[in-house]
Amino acid sequence: MPDPRWEALADILINHSTRLDAGETLLVECFDLEDTTLPRLLVQKAARKRAYPLVEIKDTRIVRELIKSGSEEQMRAWGGVELHRMERVQAYIALRGARNINEMADVPGEKMNLYNTYFLKPVHFDRRIKRTKWCVLRLPNASMAQQAGLSTEAFEDFYFDVCTLDYARFSRALRPLVERMTAARIVHITGPETDLRFSIEGIPVIPCSGEMNIPDGEVFTAPVRDSINGHVRFNTPTIYQGTSFDGIRLEFRDGRIVAADCTGGDVMKLRRILETDEGASYVGEWSIGCNPRILNPMRDILFDEKIAGSFHLTPGNAYDEADNGNRSKIHWDLVQIQRPETGGGSIAFDDVPIRVDGWFVPEDLKALDPE
Repeated sequence: MPDPRWEALADILINHSTRLDAGETLLVECFDLEDTTLPRLLVQKAARKRAYPLVEIKDTRIVRELIKSGSEEQMRAWGGVELHRMERVQAYIALRGARNINEMADVPGEKMNLYNTYFLKPVHFDRRIKRTKWCVLRLPNASMAQQAGLSTEAFEDFYFDVCTLDYARFSRALRPLVERMTAARIVHITGPETDLRFSIEGIPVIPCSGEMNIPDGEVFTAPVRDSINGHVRFNTPTIYQGTSFDGIRLEFRDGRIVAADCTGGDVMKLRRILETDEGASYVGEWSIGCNPRILNPMRDILFDEKIAGSFHLTPGNAYDEADNGNRSKIHWDLVQIQRPETGGGSIAFDDVPIRVDGWFVPEDLKALDPE
């Protein structure tokens, strides 16, 4: 009999995240899974709803070889086949169990650019994100436990605790923050090596409570594209295109990144990524992380961007739901934690403090503070 926690997670994915209906086609993509309990439960629950589940099993090492060996023609063909299928599904769930988070580290930049252009952008940015009910999550394994600095058993307990949050209740707790962000014009962020100002006036504000990511817990919008000025140092390690970076510092002038460096990682690769296309040097998303049960980074953006007391800023493509017009083949969430143990910091809306040292100031937001 499966662990009841898997049952609870499957219920959230089918009934809350994708809101799967009879007659809809659900694609479940599985990457490097060590256990098939969850995809089997998803098939069962989808079939009971008279939906049509499809399952694909993928290995990241094979995906790496496809990218490394890919010509433009091959990448066009691969992306075309995947796009054809994505156009025929109404719901999508990605289950990732990556054994090696640095698997793509040695893929040449020009090959990643082909992949981004002919696969990632048309299949995922332009179709899946815009036209399906989707949710992405990683499944617990020893590699993730190691990233988090926990035993495998302790990490599994943490994983299910944060992933099976009461998302309906949490959604209600997010509403006051959504209202305050919607009414705000100017955001001012300060902290160690950080002083940023930008406008969010007129950009929609989107609460995230288990619909597109598990775990979840953020409220996002986007800066007016040319409004960001100042500098920021991100204090959370990040992995992008298989490469680890730490201490990324960005400087902005009229919305554009005009300087970039890092204390850990390949600074030249950092700059190349931010020069992928014109939109890569502008920001497509700004978000406040507020899952009260996630406190520490683990080099997994699905967890790190939700850390209580954090925010993230995203060079690259904007989401349609909170669109500032920025378009890019990249979307790179960079996280700063502002709790006292990481140096503190503050966020103000129109010069009114909203969060100080990771703790919300207004009474109606205190339900989102760290547990």
